[in-house]
Amino acid sequence: MVKALSIDIGTSSVRTALVDDLGVVSQKHQHPLSVQTPQPGEVELDALEIGRLVIELSERTLRDGGPCDVVGVTNQRATTIVFDPRTGQPVGPALGWQDLRTVIDCLVLQGEGLRLAPNQSATKAKWLVAQSGQPARDLRFATIETWVTWLLTNGARHITDRSNAGVNGLVSLDINTWDERILSLLGLDVAMMPSIVDTMGSHGVASALSGSPPITALIGDQPASLFGQSCVTRGAKITFGTGAMLDMVRGDAGPAAMTRFESGCFPVVLHSRDARVTWGIEGIVLAAGSCIEWLRDDLGLIANAAESETLATSVNSCEGVSFVPALSGLGTPQWDFGARGAFFGLTRGSTKAHLVRAVLEGIAQRGADLIDAAQRETHDRLDEIRVDGGMTANHFFVQRLADFTGCRVAVSTEREATTRGAGLMALVSAGHLALDDVEQLWTPVEVHFPQIDDDERAARRAAWLVTVGRVEKTIPELSAVAF
Repeated sequence: MVKALSIDIGTSSVRTALVDDLGVVSQKHQHPLSVQTPQPGEVELDALEIGRLVIELSERTLRDGGPCDVVGVTNQRATTIVFDPRTGQPVGPALGWQDLRTVIDCLVLQGEGLRLAPNQSATKAKWLVAQSGQPARDLRFATIETWVTWLLTNGARHITDRSNAGVNGLVSLDINTWDERILSLLGLDVAMMPSIVDTMGSHGVASALSGSPPITALIGDQPASLFGQSCVTRGAKITFGTGAMLDMVRGDAGPAAMTRFESGCFPVVLHSRDARVTWGIEGIVLAAGSCIEWLRDDLGLIANAAESETLATSVNSCEGVSFVPALSGLGTPQWDFGARGAFFGLTRGSTKAHLVRAVLEGIAQRGADLIDAAQRETHDRLDEIRVDGGMTANHFFVQRLADFTGCRVAVSTEREATTRGAGLMALVSAGHLALDDVEQLWTPVEVHFPQIDDDERAARRAAWLVTVGRVEKTIPELSAVAF
C-alpha cells in the first residue's frame, strides 16, 4: 500500500497525517498556531512557528506510521509572508487572509482601475515590503505553500502552484505569469515572485524530512477539500471552519477575467497537471465557526462548541430572534466589508438558548446564500452538497442547512477533508491513483434530507434576505471597497 504524507496548514493549526490509496487518513497530529490580533481587523501569524511545526509534526507522523512515498502540501491561501532569502528570515509577521489592514490601499487602488480585496495577498505584500525598508528585489514573496516548500527543500525551490497563485491578485489571466503592471503599481518586483507550477507535478525533494520524500502536490485548502470529498469532475462542497467556503467544479474553460462575477462568486483554479487547468467557482462566508468561538470565548454563552447544539435543541424555535453572522463583513453574494453582525427580534423573553439557536440558523442561512449564488452563476441545480469542517459535527446545524437549501447534505467522514485531498492529489500526481479512483472513494458518514416544505423554505429565505439587508453598509467607508 502506498502512502502520502499530507501537510495541512490551516487558519488556526498545522495538521499532518498519512493518506493511503484507499483514502484512509491515519497517524494524525495537530498543533494550534499562535494567532495575534494586535488591532481590530489585524490578524498575524508567526512564519517561523509554522515552519517549525510542519517539520516537527511531519516527523512525528512518519515516526508513528513509517516512511511515505510522496508529500502533498495544502494551505490557507492568501496568508502572506515576505522573507529575506539570504537569511531565511521573514521581514515581518505573516499576515493572515482575514487581515484587513490594507483596506485603505484597496480603496486608493480602485481609483487607479485596480480592484483588489484586502483578503488577497497583493496589498499584504505591499505592506510587508514597505515596512521592511528593503528593496523589493532583494526579498521574496510567499504564500504558505511557497514558504513550506522553501523550508522542506532547504531553500532549493521557490514556487507557488496555480490554485494559490490564482487568488492572490498578482497573477496574469493565463495563471502562468505575474502581472507586471500590478506589481509595479504595488511597488513590488517580479524578481521577488515564485515560479508558478502545476498543483500536481515534481516540486522538489523534502530533504528536511526523514527519507527525503518527493513533493508531488501543492494545493490551496479549499480546492483540496473539494478533491478530498471526491468532487473531481462535478459537484460542490462547503467547508464550515473559521469561515465557510463553497467550491464547485466548473470544467476546463477559464474565465474572461479574474475578478468576481455578478453572482458574488469568483473563479478559482481547482487543480492543474501538465499545464491543463481545471476551473471552479468559489463563494465565501467570512464568519462561520468564528461565531461559535465568539459565543464561547467572548460572550460566555456556551462552555464548548458541543453545547451550542444542546442549547439550540432545547427550544422549539428562535422565538423571532435572528442573527446575521457578519462579524467580519459579508462575503458572497454582497461582498460588503462594512456590514456588521447583529441580533434582531430580541425581547425580554429571549434566552441564551434562543440566541445560540439563532446563531446556528444564521450560519446555515449564509450557507444557503452560497448555494443560491453558485446556482445563479452556473445555471445548474445542486441536489447534493458535501460538507466538512468542525461545524459539521453539529447535527442541528447540518439539518438546518438541508432545510434552508432544499439539498441533501452529505457529511464527510473526514471532518478536515483538506488533509485527505492533499494526500490523494499527491498520490494521483505520482501515478499511484487515477482521478476516476478518487471519485469512487466517497463514503459520507451521514446524509441529511430537508424536513420543511418548499413554501416554508421560501418564506424563511425571503425573511432572511430582508434581515441581511439591515446590516449592510454599517461602516460605509469599508463598504466602499470593491473588487
